[in-house]
Amino acid sequence: MAEMNSGLIKDCGWPSGDELMKRYHDEEWGVPLHDDHKLFEFMLLDAFQAGLSWRTVLYKRDAFRAAFDNFDVLKVADYDEAKIQSLMLDAGIIRNQAKIRSAVTNAQAFIRVQREYGTFDKFIWQFTGGRTKVNRFSSMSEIPVSSPESDAMSKELIKRGFKFVGTTICYAFMQAAGMVNDHIVTCHRHGVCQESEIQK
Repeated sequence: MAEMNSGLIKDCGWPSGDELMKRYHDEEWGVPLHDDHKLFEFMLLDAFQAGLSWRTVLYKRDAFRAAFDNFDVLKVADYDEAKIQSLMLDAGIIRNQAKIRSAVTNAQAFIRVQREYGTFDKFIWQFTGGRTKVNRFSSMSEIPVSSPESDAMSKELIKRGFKFVGTTICYAFMQAAGMVNDHIVTCHRHGVCQESEIQK
């Protein structure tokens, strides 16, 4: 009976038995996010993901947290050349100089948006009309890598001076922050994430 019940719990498939990926899938991915601190964390990590797998970034997340002052946007925005060079020597993170520099540039742009809108949350959620776009895909192969919303988000972020914010990265950000619910319909998290937005 236990085996039969456990078989009813299905996920999106991409955790592929990896415990850390499964925990991220079950606890974070697709949950509507409205906290500026976490939004900056996801923005920073998604920029480092460019050209790599999310699994690679996820396994370095704690090292990134330590290296980037717990993703404190004010501190990251103030990094100088000496700090950037010290990050280049940190084997725990992804040592890509362009991405490290983009973290500083993006932190500065993030703060400018906060000053204009009050919160980054208010700015970024405008691209989905302030609500989660709930998709109803039946398989992972149906999920797109970009959308008209991520195109618009990318264009606006680039205009505001952000780096590593192409439409594919923006769509990954939207998925992570719950701006879109891309859990497949048979996944046990699809309805949960939809309910989380309703109760916001």
